[in-house]
Amino acid sequence: MSEATITATPSISNSLTALKGVLGGIVGAENIRDDDASRALFSEDIWDKSAFTTMLIVSPANTTELAAVVKAAADAGVSIAPRGAGMSYTGGYYPADAHTISLDTSRMNRVLKVSPDDMTITVEAGASWKTIDDTLAPMGLRLPFWGPMSGIWSTIGGGLSNLNAMFGCGHYGTSSESVIAITMVLADGSVLKTGARGPDGDTPFYRHYGPDLAGLFMGDAGTLGIKAEITFRLMQRPAFEDSASFSFKTGPIMLQALGEMARAGIAAETCGFDPGLTKVRMKRMGMTADVKALGAVMLKEKNIFKSLLAAFKIAKAGRSFIEEEEYPLHITAEGRCAEAVAADLAKAREIAKKYDGVEIANTIAKVIRAMPFPPPNSILGPEGESWIPVHGQVSLSNAPKMFAEIKAYFDSMQADYDRLGIHNGFLFSTLHNNAIVMEPVFFWPKGYRPIHESMVEPAHLAKLKKLGDAEEATAFVTAGREMVKRICEKYGCAHFQIGRSYKYRESRNPAFLRVLDAVKATVDPKGQFNPGCLGFPPAKGDAQ
Repeated sequence: MSEATITATPSISNSLTALKGVLGGIVGAENIRDDDASRALFSEDIWDKSAFTTMLIVSPANTTELAAVVKAAADAGVSIAPRGAGMSYTGGYYPADAHTISLDTSRMNRVLKVSPDDMTITVEAGASWKTIDDTLAPMGLRLPFWGPMSGIWSTIGGGLSNLNAMFGCGHYGTSSESVIAITMVLADGSVLKTGARGPDGDTPFYRHYGPDLAGLFMGDAGTLGIKAEITFRLMQRPAFEDSASFSFKTGPIMLQALGEMARAGIAAETCGFDPGLTKVRMKRMGMTADVKALGAVMLKEKNIFKSLLAAFKIAKAGRSFIEEEEYPLHITAEGRCAEAVAADLAKAREIAKKYDGVEIANTIAKVIRAMPFPPPNSILGPEGESWIPVHGQVSLSNAPKMFAEIKAYFDSMQADYDRLGIHNGFLFSTLHNNAIVMEPVFFWPKGYRPIHESMVEPAHLAKLKKLGDAEEATAFVTAGREMVKRICEKYGCAHFQIGRSYKYRESRNPAFLRVLDAVKATVDPKGQFNPGCLGFPPAKGDAQ
């Protein structure tokens, strides 16, 4: 349906048939799904599934249709669960009651405008990070923070609702810190636009003009409004990049070195693993993946000599370049000149040496940059096991102590974990020069579900075992995740992807909560957006 033909939606009853008819009139009947398989898929995430099943899945094509859909849902008194790519593991988008419609943003996937003169790009919320990077690469441009590893799948709206780490975050922070302006749809269907927007009021070019309202909607878990259009600032693509990798004897020592590298501001991004996660990565990758990775690294080099040299170094290193029980750290430096990049890596080597780090082949760092957005096959273990992370953003000074406490807990559980087939790992990265993201992960022998089948490449899925329910192991993983969260609380951590999983309100003081609740009462007075997320009250019974 074209934007010009959409009119205000009258009040409607709570009849599902009537609601479906009104929504079909807005987006077209073909863009509404109510089949059992789709409704079940939209009612689970990577960790769990809701006790409720969404009533309808609605796919608007643009901001005007989105606003009309939200207003129709508000008039009907139903809850609204916005969904991006579905990669949540914190209950962030599935239905909280029996009267929920799911908003599927996959049709809102356009790049609306690129302005190299103003160094901005405006996209719809359903666009992926890879789509943006592919659009900008031929222009020699990039976002400062340019995506998580799941960027081939993850959407911009989901990323900003939950926040991200990885590419560029060592210099530029999380996804929201690259945002200039945002267009939000509020619960009554009204459209809110932020930022300085030029003489026509619709050409955003700078984030700050009075209070930073854009910041209200960042990391909100979809509870304050629906993201429709986002404008990011651009930067010139760095002309030079290089990487280095190091191996450290223990996790706390590696984290001390990582903290010092963060304070020095030398890395565009960092990626550290513990021995457990290194083993999983090596086990998951087969010869085909090795060949693809090698080809990607060669294509990224700027001349044939460098291409062949990179290939030779990676082939020579093979898979034996990391000591089995050590902690590898991979960093990438980037800049406008080769000398600056070399100076950053020289500083990294100096810091690593101070902590008895040994430089190893930079194979993984090279592959990560050459293949930044791989297929999301890693949401399952190498044998088809379930995978689930839990995480915290911790201060540089507290990171070694927090890691040691989490690791001690895992060690205390090792006998039960071995008996039940549970494996652990850790992923580490930095945000700007003042925080470390620590992400413990669990693998356990529970079989994959429809959510995994919807994302994992079919050829890869066909190679995996179909495991059972593993109820006892799942209970231990559930308890383990909760223990990690409590340890994170002890060290005053922040969290991305808060959803319904992390304690948020409990960590805020009364004045903060008064302001937050006042915002919620203004933008979503009936509490229809993602009830229960971010610590807001759950849905109050059936819609009236």
